[in-house]
Amino acid sequence: MKGRGGCAWLAMLATAMLAGCEREARPFNGRTASNVSATPGTPRNPYAGNAWGVSEGKRLYTFYNCVGCHANGGGGMGPALMDEFWIYGSDDASVFETIARGRPNGMPAFGSRVPESQIWMLAAYVESMSGRLPMDVLPGRSDHLRSSTPENARRPRLPAHGSEP
Repeated sequence: MKGRGGCAWLAMLATAMLAGCEREARPFNGRTASNVSATPGTPRNPYAGNAWGVSEGKRLYTFYNCVGCHANGGGGMGPALMDEFWIYGSDDASVFETIARGRPNGMPAFGSRVPESQIWMLAAYVESMSGRLPMDVLPGRSDHLRSSTPENARRPRLPAHGSEP
């Protein structure tokens, strides 16, 4: 009888330890801004500060060919995304709005073609391009040839609102 009681105790201990092992929350169900907000009426990115969401945003940035206009954040046809000059604002809601509804003179609207959860992931990745997120959230280097400094090796650059000089 002693052996069975000891095994049951070990099984309960192992179960308790596994239940206490908590990893980063990963919202696989596609949470949207409507159910996560800092203050009523102000959308907040559900993937902000989430390493998985930022990494998925990096993957989607290449998948949706954002690289075609914005290069790897340094700008091309579209404006740079890793400098301190932001025309329409650098907060989550402004970046979401830019991707979903577009902007005059170049940025097309993707809201009808890209799911809302993926737009939030893209917005989280765009924020990481300036190096302003904590090191454990920033994505690592890409597997392809390096064309720019990885996000986790960039010095933080605080955005200045308004138009470029």
